[in-house]
Amino acid sequence: MKLSAKAVAIVLLFVGLVLVNYLASTLPVRVDATADSIYSLSPGTKAVLGKIEEPITIELFYSKDATGIPITYKNYAARVQEMLRQYVRASKGKLTLSIVNPRPDTPDEERATAVGLTPQVSQQGGDQFFFGLVVTQADQQKTVPAFTPAREPFLEYDLSKLIYSVQQLDKPKLGLLTSLPLQGSSPQDMQMMMMMRQQPRPSQYVIEEWKESFEIVPIEATANELPANLDVLAVIHPQNVSPKLQYAIDQFLLAGKPVILAVDPASQYFKRQGGQQAMFGGPQPNVSSDLPALLNAWGIQYDPQKIVGDLENATEVRTGQATTARYPVWLTLRKTNFSARSPLTAQLNSAMFIESGFLAPKAGSSLTFTPLVETSARSGDVAAMALQFAQPEDVAKQITASGKKTIAALVQGKFTTAFPAGVPKDEPAATKKDAKTDAAQPAGLKESKTASTLFVIADTDWLFDDYSVRKFNLFGQTAAQPFNDNLAFGANVVEFLGGSQDLISIRGKGTSIRPFDVVREMEIEAQKKYQEQLTALDARLQEVQTKLSELQGRRTEGNRLVATPEMTKAIEEFQKQSAEMRGQRREIRRALREDIDALENRLLTLNLAAPIVLIGLVGVWFYRSRRR
Repeated sequence: MKLSAKAVAIVLLFVGLVLVNYLASTLPVRVDATADSIYSLSPGTKAVLGKIEEPITIELFYSKDATGIPITYKNYAARVQEMLRQYVRASKGKLTLSIVNPRPDTPDEERATAVGLTPQVSQQGGDQFFFGLVVTQADQQKTVPAFTPAREPFLEYDLSKLIYSVQQLDKPKLGLLTSLPLQGSSPQDMQMMMMMRQQPRPSQYVIEEWKESFEIVPIEATANELPANLDVLAVIHPQNVSPKLQYAIDQFLLAGKPVILAVDPASQYFKRQGGQQAMFGGPQPNVSSDLPALLNAWGIQYDPQKIVGDLENATEVRTGQATTARYPVWLTLRKTNFSARSPLTAQLNSAMFIESGFLAPKAGSSLTFTPLVETSARSGDVAAMALQFAQPEDVAKQITASGKKTIAALVQGKFTTAFPAGVPKDEPAATKKDAKTDAAQPAGLKESKTASTLFVIADTDWLFDDYSVRKFNLFGQTAAQPFNDNLAFGANVVEFLGGSQDLISIRGKGTSIRPFDVVREMEIEAQKKYQEQLTALDARLQEVQTKLSELQGRRTEGNRLVATPEMTKAIEEFQKQSAEMRGQRREIRRALREDIDALENRLLTLNLAAPIVLIGLVGVWFYRSRRR
């Protein structure tokens, strides 16, 4: 082949490679080989995108030219852009994506600030940079003020939620059925308290959080039916709920609407009420709550007479003027106690639960029971009655560790009704007219029409300000600072359940940053193999160094070392031993990584050789084809 022909062939080969890359990037076909399918859209997301009626504009603000951006953020920015392009492709023209690089002192930077994006700065220094998102439909606008790689497992959920919420013109309705004063004093109570010169009780902060996203519709326990058009129902510490209202709750869940159910074996609010009433000789209130018919039918075990105690996560409480003790039924749970796979709990770091119960799936239940909050393995149960007069130290002695206990769980699937006979009858029907009314009730659902979702938790005290925020006076106004994540947990639950059913089906995924599992296992095995030798050598080295220090520390007033020839010889011997043992320790540490280094070398060789071998094989095939 002539030289000119070779040059033309090389140019054509280069052009061919460019065309192949271009065509591959434009083809709508993708293969996601990751373990958690992190590069594929969930069916829930596709359903959300399929319901878009009006065009939506997405603007990603990323300061790619800023200096000092951590490599994790750069990789995450590429991940976000790729995910957004998948959204655009799946939306069939309903989404428009624009990527903005807001350089300093430009209109783009002013716009990023105006829409509420939060500038970030690396801990290692560098330029201020923007990395946020704005989603706009008509005059509705929602933002992600700042992306962080820690949120990567929920990237798809966050994006889908933003696209869904920007289309909502009205707040969804949250029905609230509770025996607790979460919304503050009622008008009747306020009037009575003002007559007694007492301050009305304010609404709890968790209610204020819920009001940000929902219209709250109160429900009385004596009602016979639920208000119309509720989007989500919260049943908090239910007491004296009428059978017909329980039936309505059951049918609400079976119809596919989400329900939040919080029961409690020992409400601290009612315990305090009992203490005050005892001073005046009044009756003791019922401190526990339960809905046995519903929980039993929904496949959940719960005992209102049992309280969970955790010896590892006990809260320190005051037992006297200057004494404290660990109280194992007041739980201060940490990140390891929350599910890392659920968007409800993955970002929580701490939460407090007071004398809570525990939950478990019933044997034979076909529903999916996902624990969200669990105690440690050093947990057991204690009878609620046993806590009345027991001291914290005595409570700890009563607990026998029997493994983890579930405090909160998400139950999903097709539920069966707790009322197979239909609407509970009034006993007896007062008149013929009432009897006719009962007979005219339509047949209820026997099973969920579609997959239903129930969030259930065996505690209610965590919703009160006393266990979630620290209040203080700020310029004459009462301000509050959360001291744990109870408020965030409450907000997550209603926002997650109150959103679209399509959003609920989107679970957290893995991250694009994959750990080297093989390397980690090799390190663990090597550590086991050499750790005993290393520990023994470190102990001997420490002993030698201690003796050496003792000999060198014997100085006179003139700060001169007075040593006999024997001592000098001993010091030299110890120094020699010390040097030898340090060398041995380096050898052991090197041996720890020997297999890992060999694996790295093999992978490096394979990476370098593979393209060469592949090209060589193609060349041989091409040569033989030409010869024929």
